[in-house]
Amino acid sequence: MKKNIPFLLSLLWLFICSGDGFAQKAERKILIFAKTQGFYHSSIPKGMITIMNVCKQNGISVDTTRDASYFTIENLKPYKAVVFLNTTGDVFNAAQQAAFEKYIQGGGGFVGIHAATDTEYEWPWYNKLVGAYFLSHPPVQQTAVINVVNKSHPSTQDLPEKWIRTDEWYNFKSINPDVKVLAYLDETSYKGGENGEKHPFIWCHEFDGGRAFYTGAGHRDDNFDEVLLQKHLLGAIKWAGKL
Repeated sequence: MKKNIPFLLSLLWLFICSGDGFAQKAERKILIFAKTQGFYHSSIPKGMITIMNVCKQNGISVDTTRDASYFTIENLKPYKAVVFLNTTGDVFNAAQQAAFEKYIQGGGGFVGIHAATDTEYEWPWYNKLVGAYFLSHPPVQQTAVINVVNKSHPSTQDLPEKWIRTDEWYNFKSINPDVKVLAYLDETSYKGGENGEKHPFIWCHEFDGGRAFYTGAGHRDDNFDEVLLQKHLLGAIKWAGKL
């Protein structure tokens, strides 16, 4: 029996290490939320699939829901970040709002994509979290230049300083002055901008115990085929969730 002790100890050590590895992997988990009470973006399914695939390739598991009743303190505990994918309108009741506030206050991460700013206009805390509210947009089929002014952030490190792409370009109101702007939209490169020379497009900040990130990209289906956008979103998720 003594001869088998080293072997048994090796098996035990392998089991412990494997268990620890599984635990660490399980913690790399995010939630995509895509409830709409206003305009429905047809790109939501494509966005979900794209984010799920990109995360899977990087060892991050993903759950998805359009059901706001899922937002309870207990249900949100496993997630490092919650992605609001083109949410619109008044998506939460008071209890769900309170649960999400507790989640962020406990160190949770938030990633808002495009219409996340077109959400919860009567919830001041959310306005501060997401960083601004949607005001208007010009015609969709326009190519514009995004001036990336901070390339040290994980979401922008792979982007060119002048990121040229076609999307729906939001104008914003109620902009939180405390956000850190990572990229501005060049209003001279398209028609219909209303935020001036400092038109924020990508930003982030530490907020109420957690981390919050927003990007104005992601209106069209084909936006999610862009390799640079995929890297952009992955970097945002990793930053917000501390992954």
